[in-house]
Amino acid sequence: MGRGPTGALGDRAEEQAFRYLIDRGLRPVARNFHSRGGEIDLIMLDDLCLVFVEVRYRRSTSFTKPGPTVDYRKQRKIVRTAALFSVRNRAYANHVMRFDVVAITGEDRSDIQWIRDAFRPNDSVL
Repeated sequence: MGRGPTGALGDRAEEQAFRYLIDRGLRPVARNFHSRGGEIDLIMLDDLCLVFVEVRYRRSTSFTKPGPTVDYRKQRKIVRTAALFSVRNRAYANHVMRFDVVAITGEDRSDIQWIRDAFRPNDSVL
């Protein structure tokens, strides 16, 4: 069973974000890391910083922009999944972690905003 049109749009946005970050010097570690508690779209290295990236796409921003849609619940899932990734991948356990959002908008996906350090884990997120 295939992924519908929405899934295909999301896949294209993730690929676009991946290429965008590669072009800016980040190195790939993993894509679509799944756990029972959630998924992380992209995991990249920015020098010695392990970056967990949530990709958001919106065709139109008339209702809402994509960046703010990474709400408290989604942040909590990402942080918990990132912790699990670090446990499963001990080579990255001592890296500084950062949580970024790549927001892509427009029918042609031409507007890309890279929000570095979009949120930080804290006791209320964990």
